[in-house]
Amino acid sequence: MRAVDLSVRYGAKEALQKASLDVHANLVLALIGPSGCGKSTFLRSLNRMNDTVEGAKVAGQVLLEGHDIYGPDVDPVVVRRHVGMVFQRPNPFPKSIFDNVAYGLRLQDKSDRTSIRDAVERALRQAALWDEVKDRLEDSALALSGGQQQRLCIARALAVEPEVLLLDEPASALDPIATAKIEDLVSELRRALTIVIVTHNMQQAARVSQHTAFFYMGRLVEVGETTNIFTKPKSRETEDYITGRFG
Repeated sequence: MRAVDLSVRYGAKEALQKASLDVHANLVLALIGPSGCGKSTFLRSLNRMNDTVEGAKVAGQVLLEGHDIYGPDVDPVVVRRHVGMVFQRPNPFPKSIFDNVAYGLRLQDKSDRTSIRDAVERALRQAALWDEVKDRLEDSALALSGGQQQRLCIARALAVEPEVLLLDEPASALDPIATAKIEDLVSELRRALTIVIVTHNMQQAARVSQHTAFFYMGRLVEVGETTNIFTKPKSRETEDYITGRFG
């Protein structure tokens, strides 16, 4: 996946200015920077979630397998099957655990119960949740703990087999134990797909990512290997943020 001169405006406000970067397959890209710097705007542009924001205007390109997802004939719903997203706070549907994971499959008119059941189990295993819920799949998803709900939302995104998974501060509302499980899960999932994660937590970015991009005031300041960004940043702004001088 590649962003080319990607810009986003919300009405009169320019939230992102001509950001260009490559998202490498089977690696984790962490997006860091202070609040309001453009990192979540960039993330939401990668699967056209900004289309749902009134007054949002996107310029530039996002290329997925060489095709611009903002092309005139591209259906955003199809884009989101290939590029899944999990939000900051767990948002399970008020349905059973099984029906939450099966939701996207049914939208795709996959009505074969056996294939749906197999896909639900596969997704729950991928999300490291199967052993905890396999005996209560018909229970309400709302009865799960916060950490379990977030892993359920990850399973829901994985069920339709996306190539890319976007995570918008997926552990910010969770306790340290649940956070550790999410981080372990991210490290495991990158074997199968590409992950982009927004995080305010510098230590988390260092732990889970191989590449890091630093955003500041709507600009992509610097992107590179995580080790280099944290130990040998090229930009003074990056160094000041990482060392806690602002943010």
